[in-house]
Amino acid sequence: MKELKGKVAVVTGAASGIGRAMAERLAAEGMKVVLADIEQGALAETESEMKAKGATVLAVPTDVSKAGDVEALAEKAIDAFGAVHVLCNNAGVGPPGGPLWERTVADWQWVLGVNLWGVIHGIRVFVPIMRAQDTEGHIVNTASLLGLASIPWTGIYNVTKHAIVTLSETLHHELTLTGSKLKVSVLCPAWVNTRLADSDRNRPAELLDPTAETSPQGEMIERAIREFLAAGLDSEQVADHVFNAIRDEKFYILTHPEWKDRIRTRMEDILDERKPTYQPVL
Repeated sequence: MKELKGKVAVVTGAASGIGRAMAERLAAEGMKVVLADIEQGALAETESEMKAKGATVLAVPTDVSKAGDVEALAEKAIDAFGAVHVLCNNAGVGPPGGPLWERTVADWQWVLGVNLWGVIHGIRVFVPIMRAQDTEGHIVNTASLLGLASIPWTGIYNVTKHAIVTLSETLHHELTLTGSKLKVSVLCPAWVNTRLADSDRNRPAELLDPTAETSPQGEMIERAIREFLAAGLDSEQVADHVFNAIRDEKFYILTHPEWKDRIRTRMEDILDERKPTYQPVL
């Protein structure tokens, strides 16, 4: 998509971090932006601040893990602006750390619900609308470099992000083979300076598990993640990568090229049919 001015974007997880940065970057290009997030206070603040800068935005409180919420989001976007041209399935939560066998059912339900089902609902609801418009459009699914590599102690998160990568690749093929004008990108950042480590602030009460215990590995990974996020890439830089991918129709968005050797090693492990190489990142 070369011309974004006057067109409409929907961004989930738009009240903070990468989502907010993407929303602001697209608004700066003259797009009308629908802001979706579960954190209502931060969402209202984002809407107010973006409007004060002259952006045309609409805030819609949304729990992306719920099909009905995403359906309502699409309805409100169409009612307000008449179309959707860019969809950023970005909402996500961070990993409860520790060995896979210690993670609870509630942990799995929460992380899969937001990270994976949020993208599934976005595609199921918005792609038919965008295809029917028969105009240029772009879908950006936020995965992670942990969708291209597998590090220990973040297993649930890894599972969701690997799934988003293959979902995006499959969607690309299906849209191409059916002659659609829609394009797809999958965003795979490493450490970005966001509040991902504080995702529990938005965890539903019914998916809390007061009996869960934090293992030494879980405590270690949480400390390390906080340190790496604090020193990570600015969200605005990630948003620039996303904008360039939309403009240039780029599929894989790798914001941290220093991770490419780790990805290459994993690919070689697969092709050589050998055990996975352990590559410590913490």
